[in-house]
Amino acid sequence: MEAYTLIRSGRRTLALEITKDCRLLVRAPARCPKRTVEEFIQRSQPWIERNLARMRQRAAEAGPPPTPEEIEALRAQARAVLPGKVAHYAALMGLSPTGVKITSARKRYGSCSAKNSLCFSCFLMRSPDEAVDAVVVHELAHIRHKNHGPDFYALVQRYMPDYQARKKLLK
Repeated sequence: MEAYTLIRSGRRTLALEITKDCRLLVRAPARCPKRTVEEFIQRSQPWIERNLARMRQRAAEAGPPPTPEEIEALRAQARAVLPGKVAHYAALMGLSPTGVKITSARKRYGSCSAKNSLCFSCFLMRSPDEAVDAVVVHELAHIRHKNHGPDFYALVQRYMPDYQARKKLLK
């Protein structure tokens, strides 16, 4: 059986989680017997093995985490590149963002606030130029459509017909 960390709380069900650093977490109700937890883990073994292998492969592909110097270099590159791209596509699309901010977010490449301020992760600079353009157009489209409905994607397609292909370059 795989080593795991048990977290007990007021929840009612058992749950498994594999963290980014490939550790197995088991969440359980406060009064759940240890035997029940171990039986649950035993029944879930195929899921655990499959997902642990996937997470280990992802971790190996990702390589070591970036150093603060590398992050700062990506930030500088983003500050140099992204405002120009935003200005270009904003003019093309007839949209006006209220600001452009660069962060070091790791879970998303971009966002658009309710006040139409665009936010981009410096890690976007690791992607090909075509993919960067796709993220810029995607976030600009959120100025007009605050959701991912058909009208939103119609707007994105109008200015970037190969959007889906470019989006695949991010992964």
